[in-house]
Amino acid sequence: MREEEIDKLRGVVRDCVSKHLYSSAIFFADKVAAFTSDPADIYMQAQALFLGRHFRRAFHLLNASHVVLRDLRFRYLAAKCLEELREWDQCLQMLGDAKLDEQGNVRDTKDGTVMYLDKDVHDHEINISAALCFLRGRAYEALENRAQARQWYIAAVKADPLCYEAFERLIENHMLTCDEECTLIASLEFCHEDQWLSSFYNCLIKKQDKENVVEANFNELEKDTPSDSNFTGTLKNNTDLLARKAEYYHQCGEYQKCFELTSLLLEKDPFHLKCTLVHLAAAMELGMSNELYLIGCNLVKDYPQKPQSWFAVGCYYYCIKKYDQSRRYFSKATSLEGTFLSAWIGQGNAYAALEEGDQAMLAYRTAARLFPGCHLPTLYIGMEYMRTHSYKLAEQFFLQAKTICSTDPLVYNELGVVAYHMKEYKKSVRWFEKTLANIPTSMNETWEPTIVNLAHAYRKLKVYREAIKYYEKALTLSTKSLSTYAGLAYTYHLQGNYSAAVTNYHKALWLEPDDQFCTEMLTLSLAEDSCRNTDSIPGLLS
Repeated sequence: MREEEIDKLRGVVRDCVSKHLYSSAIFFADKVAAFTSDPADIYMQAQALFLGRHFRRAFHLLNASHVVLRDLRFRYLAAKCLEELREWDQCLQMLGDAKLDEQGNVRDTKDGTVMYLDKDVHDHEINISAALCFLRGRAYEALENRAQARQWYIAAVKADPLCYEAFERLIENHMLTCDEECTLIASLEFCHEDQWLSSFYNCLIKKQDKENVVEANFNELEKDTPSDSNFTGTLKNNTDLLARKAEYYHQCGEYQKCFELTSLLLEKDPFHLKCTLVHLAAAMELGMSNELYLIGCNLVKDYPQKPQSWFAVGCYYYCIKKYDQSRRYFSKATSLEGTFLSAWIGQGNAYAALEEGDQAMLAYRTAARLFPGCHLPTLYIGMEYMRTHSYKLAEQFFLQAKTICSTDPLVYNELGVVAYHMKEYKKSVRWFEKTLANIPTSMNETWEPTIVNLAHAYRKLKVYREAIKYYEKALTLSTKSLSTYAGLAYTYHLQGNYSAAVTNYHKALWLEPDDQFCTEMLTLSLAEDSCRNTDSIPGLLS
């Protein structure tokens, strides 16, 4: 057969692949390889077999060739076949014996030569070495060696910042702390034309900075392209970017704002599962059980094998306080995907609501083990210890959560609460003040309990003026809190300002008429105020 006829057959193979006609691609690729015995044609045949899901046959073909250990493309595709076959140890053997040096380069331990191949700047291909590092990470993660997986994912991103899959595994699986994520991005070497990707990655990591810093990152990506550019596109309406912005709103306690944004995004892309998870979280906080029911039904219908579907059902039952059913569906989600953080935490919360502390702890500890870069499981372990009045243990776990994420105001709030329970009121005041200092956005109703707790702590220290200041600040955020009015009334009472105390006891009882403390203290205040007024009347002459 002439060379031009062979080239025509190669074109047929490529066209079959592009049209997803894999059996046809395999048929013709096999004939081309038989005609030429060229390694490039053998590789093309193996690619066709891989895409047609004939993994064992593709691996045998590659392994039988004499170039599999000398050509990184052959080695990588053979390892990909073993990945699909879930033969992880053999996959690592195929990838070769390599180690990381201090700079994050991969070196062959046999001859010490660097295995990285430079990326072709003209076609902008992903560095093959980055793909090899990523596959090593996948194998180690499947073998539950998460420390090694983390190192190889970092190596993959350093080898080529365009290897998004490795970056996604690091971020989505919470393998890095907040500081480590920032350090990683700062160490990446982006090409000039890829600077937008640096900004995008900054929007994907944990967003614990102040509002103006985070908004600046989003604005950098959303601004229009300069008019002298070859195109005038923008990422302003990009679903991935806006989903991350919604996630930030949720983190800041702007639940209504978050829900409105995710609702718009899901109208545009109803099958964006990451956005759906943020939407579920916002609906949970807002108590929108009907919305959760509809989302759960639609997801189970469209994605019965996806863990997100059953997680949504679990959220619905949790919202309507049917915690046992909720726990079952969260458990089903984790059985479908063992590395689903939200489902593990949901399962722990459901057990905690049922007061099954041991089971709740098991779920939280599993999440803490699987996601070492996420402080939330550790924080919830501390909350569970606090629920059972084990305050010293609770404090240890809150401090551990602080080392993982030093900017989350919720961590400082819980430290303040546990210090208050241990009657360490000065320490409690310091933690509550740090909570308010770390709130990324302007103060909203979400943080009203923290301000009330700070006022309580000042009252315990008999610093009544500061206590009254913070009670009144809390009332600017919410006028429906019994605790605020009761605390303010009691502070005035302790000051001897019975008139103000009586006024605020009345306001508290208007919210909760049967409150025993306020009822008793109101009676006492009226009596003491009456005695004081009687004593102040001048004696009458007989």
